[in-house]
Amino acid sequence: MRNPFFDAIAIGAGGTGAADRLVDLPVSGTNPGALRARAYVPARLAEHPALVVVLHGCTQTAAGYDHGSGWSRLADRHGFVLLYPEQDRTNNANLCFNWFEPGDIARGEGEALSIHQMIEAVVVAHSIERDRIFVTGLSAGGAMASVMLATYPETFAAGAIIAGLPYGCATNVQHAFGAMRSGGRTRPDALAELIRRASDHDGPWPSVSVWHGSGDATVNPDNADAIVAQWLPLHGIAGAPHVTDVVNGYPHRAWRNADGRIVVEAYSITGMGHGIPLDTNDAGSVEVAGPYMLDTAISSSQRIAEFWGLCSNTIAQSDAVGRAQHMDPAISGTDLTHRVAQARRLYPDPKPAPVVEMRRIIDDALRRAGLLK
Repeated sequence: MRNPFFDAIAIGAGGTGAADRLVDLPVSGTNPGALRARAYVPARLAEHPALVVVLHGCTQTAAGYDHGSGWSRLADRHGFVLLYPEQDRTNNANLCFNWFEPGDIARGEGEALSIHQMIEAVVVAHSIERDRIFVTGLSAGGAMASVMLATYPETFAAGAIIAGLPYGCATNVQHAFGAMRSGGRTRPDALAELIRRASDHDGPWPSVSVWHGSGDATVNPDNADAIVAQWLPLHGIAGAPHVTDVVNGYPHRAWRNADGRIVVEAYSITGMGHGIPLDTNDAGSVEVAGPYMLDTAISSSQRIAEFWGLCSNTIAQSDAVGRAQHMDPAISGTDLTHRVAQARRLYPDPKPAPVVEMRRIIDDALRRAGLLK
């Protein structure tokens, strides 16, 4: 009998055979989550560069996700830096970020801390504007984006969660099954309280963009509404959306804060299954369709970049062509080691994360539930 958990959350490689535009970064900090760090720095940076952290889905690689989603080509156009944390099979057999493991989703621990240490290293090395750091992800990566926004809210200006889940909806494999199937029915105030308890931060809070296919049979689309419900109370918002419109043929809702700024938005991609929505036929498209990279005539990458204000600066394309695939010397070798050592003083030195035998744990959970013999 095949393991339905792995079937349910498996995401296609999304173009892993394509040219790899990313480079490896040296291991930064204590890296308790034992993640790999990859990055893309365009030939020319904006005067005040931003950083986008991108989290791939299960069975995907960072390079494959970048190829399909087009983020590095957007970086060429607009001069921002990309950080791609990448999962390792010794942590999760299916390359999923462990968005449901308590030791990986708490501030100062596991994978969440590893990602934050990577962010700090890149910020210091490339003089990133600290109020222009963003995070996005698909599926398990979307759920991990929820984790990062909740555990380090002071770090991020905004985030985008694609086919993901709200923070704290699962703390073990069985909870993960339930959340993926049902989307949860927790009260909005209780959902928001999960984020309030994740750190001692008391605002301001990151803005959030939520994307989900209405035909998603892997992660219930109700999760999109749960993510919205989790963040609205933090921004002091209650009630109906302030904006209800149609964008490229798809329903879009948005909520404004007291200053009139949109801080939460949600796209429902009608009929789309599990994956990231792309527009590969647009003349300026940066995306490539593939498994779970779905051509729906709307570009989530472009729209998210616009929502975050990343498109106000445009770099001449002649300056980006032929970029050498080597990391900026400012983020390599001994210089990075020195900068990371400075950054580490800001954070606790956690105990090493245990190696998780994911397949055994999942199979045991399924047997207890009567789903596997």
